[in-house]
Parts: sequence; C-alpha cells; structure tokens
Amino acid sequence: MQRRRTDRPSYPRRARWSALACIAVVGAVPLAAVASVSADRGAPHGAVDARPAQESTTIRLVFGGDVLMHSPLWRQAARNARDAGRSGLDFRPMFDDVRGMLGAADLAVCHLETPVAPPGERLSTYPLFGVPREVVPALADAGFGHCSTASNHVLDRGVAGIEATMAALGRAGITQSGMASDESGAEPFIRDVAGVQVALLSYTYGYNGIRPPAGEPWRSNLIDPARILRDAATARARGAQVVVASLHWGIERSHVPSDEQRRVARAVTVPGGVDLIVGHHAHVLQPIEQVNGKWVLYGLSNLVSNMPVDSRWPAASQDAALVEVAVTVGPAGVAVARPVAYPTWVDKRAGWTIRVLTPQSAARLGADARASLERTQEILEGFVVAETSASTNP
Repeated sequence: MQRRRTDRPSYPRRARWSALACIAVVGAVPLAAVASVSADRGAPHGAVDARPAQESTTIRLVFGGDVLMHSPLWRQAARNARDAGRSGLDFRPMFDDVRGMLGAADLAVCHLETPVAPPGERLSTYPLFGVPREVVPALADAGFGHCSTASNHVLDRGVAGIEATMAALGRAGITQSGMASDESGAEPFIRDVAGVQVALLSYTYGYNGIRPPAGEPWRSNLIDPARILRDAATARARGAQVVVASLHWGIERSHVPSDEQRRVARAVTVPGGVDLIVGHHAHVLQPIEQVNGKWVLYGLSNLVSNMPVDSRWPAASQDAALVEVAVTVGPAGVAVARPVAYPTWVDKRAGWTIRVLTPQSAARLGADARASLERTQEILEGFVVAETSASTNP
C-alpha cells in the first residue's frame, strides 16, 4: 500500500503525478527499523517506526537555485519594510510568487550561497559577502525547511560568518548542511521528511583561495568523490533511506556541464552512492540528465540575485528553476521520479520578485520574461512543466 500525505495541499496535482509516472528505480535501501535523526545536526537517538513490508511512502522535494543577496536587494528590503510601516529589512515580498509551491512540498531546499554577517560587523557584498541576517527568516517564511551552505563564499567572513549563519538558520527553524561549528557537525546530516530518512549532503569545489583555520578543515566540505561516497555509506549505516548531494561546482556563465562535473557525477552515482545530485554555482541554468541511472540537476542558476546584464554576465543569469522531485521509498527500494522544472525569473522592476513563468504569465510580464522562458525551455527541454497553479500576477 502506498501512503500519501494528506496534511499538505496537492500542488500542482497534474505535474506531481505526471512526474511519478516516470519513476526509475535507482537503488535499494532496507526499510527495517531505521534510526531517528534529530533536526539539529542529525544525531541518532533510537529506532523509529518500522513500516509494514508492503508499505511505500512518496515524498515531494523541491530544490531552488542560488540565494545570492547583493546589496541592491538589501535596499529593496528596506523599502519593503518602510512601505509596510515597519523598520528594518523585509525580504519576504521577493518570495510572494513562489511561497505556495514551496509550502506544498514535503521539504523545500534552498542553496544559501553567502554567509550572514557576524553580529556587530558591517554588511558586505561581492567579492566577500556578509549578508543581512533578515534574509534567513524570509527564506523560512517562503517555505524553505533546509538550505545547503557549502559554496566558494562559505569562508568570506571567516568562522564568525559561519557561526552567524548557522545561528540565524537555527533561529528560523531551517536545518542546514555545508557548515560546521565543530567536527561532529561535518558528519552527514539526516532529516526525517514525512517519515522518510533523507541525508542532505553539501560540498563545494573550493573557497576562493581562503583557507579554513588551522586544524579545522571540517568547517565546510570540499568536493571529493571518495569522501562523498564515504559520507553516503555512513548516512545509510545511520538509517538514511535517500541520499541527496548538493554540489557547488562547474564553470560560471556556462550552460554546458564541465568535464569535471561529469567526472564527479559518474563517480558518486555508483550503486550505494548518492540518489540525486543538485548543482549550483554557474549562475546560469545547466541541463538535467541521468548518470548511472541517477538524476543529476547540473545547475539551477540564481533563484534570487542582482546579477547584472552586461559584457560579463548574460541575461540568462536572471533565469532559474524550482525543480520538483518525487521520491518513493518502498519494499523495492528507492525510486526517484523524473524531475519537473518550474521556470523562474528575477523581476528586478518589481522589487526583485521571483516570478514563476508560464506562457501566460510571461506574456503579461513582457519581452524580458518571454525571452527568459524561451531560454529555460531550451536548456531544460523535456523537463519544464506546461502549466503551474503558482501565483504569477505581474
């Protein structure tokens, strides 16, 4: 018997179940008496319910691209707060159009590329980021429950930045993987998602030349296929039924996955490795492909940012996608459905609002939105949903 969740709205029903029609079995995981995992850093604390052998559970995960809060977005957040008669910064309106989709997922996962500025220290933007802490409650309000945090900017504000980011996420009720305050924090993080134990791993290609403090390499995680496979094995030994790896990798501005991306993907999707790869860093969309029978989302671009459109950065840096993946865990093992992509676009003219694009909404929003949708349909051909019930009012 397949158990479906009934405490969340079905959103959107057609896309959800059309995706499930294309399920591919990618690896078997025993379902007997797995370890429960705490929401703080994944420490096992005993056995949880062992489902009857005939029972299956399907969860729906939604992944977003880079959250890259450049300084113009801080100023917009200040205007948002003033317009609402409040002081401070309010980033929440930027997520108004995607809140429904994120809230309907069993777990929505963001990629917080930049650290939060330490308390009492100045805010900073590129090249060494320290963003306002108010970004984090806005992510929680939008519906994100977890963020991957390993990126090339993770050490921009040093250990204090890591600690400030982890503290802000914790206060907002968002779990994270990719930063650590002690060595145990670098262990694989496992989260219960609607009764399914999901390991959420996070790694980056480097730290822009900044080194972790002496003796503390565990502050974040570098991409190393052998390490990733060890972490996947450790997670499964601790009860994980599904393993997802966020990889901050690739070549900026390139829609084409690099040879290194493909090499790493092949290495970590072997049997017993990861079940799904979610990629970041290129600041443009990259394709979705299967590698060793596992889905690889090579690059989701920027969910929200102020990337310029100039001689260096293409208009495609405003394009992104929220990608829905249905995962079924049952007696036969783990089945990951064909991903479904919902094109998004950063509408700078409307306060850096993240727009969900359909042909209808793009037509209302104008030429730039139509061009964005066309670019996304070309890169993610075969994965873009035809319609969405998300709010798309310009």
